Amino acid sequence: MTTNKIRVGIVGSAGYTGGELLRILVFHPRTEIVFAHSNSNAGNPVSKIHSGLFGITDLKFSSALREDIDVLFLCVGHGQASVFLEENKIAEHIKIIDLSQDFRLNKEGNDFVYGFPELQKDKIKTAKNIANPGCFATCIQLGLLPLAFKGLLNDDIHISGITGSTGAGQGFSPTSHFSWREGNVSVYKPFTHQHLKEIKQSFKQLQPSFNQTMNFIPYRGNFTRGILISSYLKCGLSQEEARELFKDYYASHPFVHVSDDNPDLKQIVNTNNCIVYVEKFEDKLHIISILDNLTKGASGQAVQNMNLLFGLEETEGLQLKPVGF
Repeated sequence: MTTNKIRVGIVGSAGYTGGELLRILVFHPRTEIVFAHSNSNAGNPVSKIHSGLFGITDLKFSSALREDIDVLFLCVGHGQASVFLEENKIAEHIKIIDLSQDFRLNKEGNDFVYGFPELQKDKIKTAKNIANPGCFATCIQLGLLPLAFKGLLNDDIHISGITGSTGAGQGFSPTSHFSWREGNVSVYKPFTHQHLKEIKQSFKQLQPSFNQTMNFIPYRGNFTRGILISSYLKCGLSQEEARELFKDYYASHPFVHVSDDNPDLKQIVNTNNCIVYVEKFEDKLHIISILDNLTKGASGQAVQNMNLLFGLEETEGLQLKPVGF
């Protein structure tokens, strides 16, 4: 286990995931934030953009990239991480954790390990670079991984999921501002969401025969944080057998909790936790999984991966309280 503080650099630190990463790491007992990169905000206090950090840190945004760090977090948009790495040579000793989708799929020449601790914790511990999973992908997989582990994903899977507005990023768009979101719900990218590819990749890793259809309908919610996924499929397990399977699978994973009660989003908002609930209806198994899209779905999971990379306790700096009300 490392004894010195982990020196951190963040690129894309003015956005939602960058801000959430700053809020976690500023309180992490084993890290030092060396720089928060933002060309457009260089020289300004980070609290000018992330007002929740006012009075907590005097850190300022910087336009300079430094090499005296141990890990670099890339909190840039999809497609921008690969461009950034092409344009900037990163010193060999620096580990990279990318929160975009650029390196999540297994391709020739891709040396990034898919950073999903509940799937491949040991690979993460020895990795050089990490591709952080997507928020919907994380929530859907946590609701179905135990079934893939037992080879039980043998029928079409029906999934619906609703996410908060922060999942769309900080950039302005017609469907992300308050006037549109308030009192409103809509479907987007039905059956075609980009996270389906990484989900299928994970399921085939556990269940090589997996070739079932995943019918995924995502919704934009009229709230800021959180994801609720509702999945169902035909399954021969009884309710008791299914719950036991899920509890056994997640016994060594500190952030996933199998509940005997139907959960609600406020139990996990502002935490790195995922709650899973399993119930049987005739021949169908219904699974509800919930998490915060900015923590376990993004920046919290990135810190979880950092902890594993540097030999720290997986939960270091991530014992966060839910909002409750």
